[in-house]
Amino acid sequence: MAAPTNTWTTFSAIGNREDLTEAIFNIDPVDTPFASSVARVKATGVLHEWQTDELEAATNVGQVEGDDAVADTAVPTSRLANNCQIFRKVVSVSRTQRTVLSAGRRDEYAYQLAKRGKELKRNIEVALTSARGRTAGAADTARYLGGIETWLTKLNGSMHIWAGGTETTPGLGATVVDGTPTATTAAVLKTYVDTVIGSLWTNGSDANVIMTGVTGKTKLSAMEGIATLYREVPKGQEGNIIGGADLYASNFGEYIVVPNRFSRDRTMSFLDYDFWAIAELDPVQVVPLAKTGDSDRAFMICELTLECRNPKASAKIADFAQ
Repeated sequence: MAAPTNTWTTFSAIGNREDLTEAIFNIDPVDTPFASSVARVKATGVLHEWQTDELEAATNVGQVEGDDAVADTAVPTSRLANNCQIFRKVVSVSRTQRTVLSAGRRDEYAYQLAKRGKELKRNIEVALTSARGRTAGAADTARYLGGIETWLTKLNGSMHIWAGGTETTPGLGATVVDGTPTATTAAVLKTYVDTVIGSLWTNGSDANVIMTGVTGKTKLSAMEGIATLYREVPKGQEGNIIGGADLYASNFGEYIVVPNRFSRDRTMSFLDYDFWAIAELDPVQVVPLAKTGDSDRAFMICELTLECRNPKASAKIADFAQ
């Protein structure tokens, strides 16, 4: 049925204002569980170094009565290092765009700076949790820090387990060579998890965090030993179905399960946050750029690296798949 003759409708009108909501919606995640949890320390050079030490293995050795005292063998400390990496985001907005009336923000320049800041934060988390090794860079090559996975070494044959491919030991800060992902059932993965946790405890670690992606989180939820799969509901309230694993109760303590959208999905890291830190050579700052035309420009920049205070405090399981 058509409208009566000469009825004025929106199809004919010229001056109707647009209906544009004064908001901008974005669901991209900005949570960075690792970077937000570890300590921040100061770096003073592009090569950041620290030392580790260890005690001699405990033994039961008696001494002869009246024997002379002979000095025990002294072992020097180990010197570790990681390279600082530069992270940068650049903003350039024309004068005209800053002048016109925009929906959802008062100033396009400020909005772009805020958006780039979130992107910078995500990029740092990706670098910190990566398997890319550290590189010193050159005049025409960027420096890269060695991510978490490059520091998780094998200890007593079980600290660093590959679910697929050949088991290898990565160098301290060197790029990890991937194994071939293999299908790993929850039962098989539980064996790996318990083995790693047992080795960590034996070697003195107080790790209590399991950081993993969606595949690892799903598999952990299917394992025995998971706590908080149910919750008591007070009388008169509706219950909630809970399918996620928040806590893994092992033989050597409870581990908090932390999902991370930016770590590698096929890796499960067992971490003691006290033995990790972000060493900042230059904290995040906004640097305005000189005007070279009809626009306002600036870059957001920082330089930092990852400090693995002692690789023996953490471990991982890698290359498992659905």
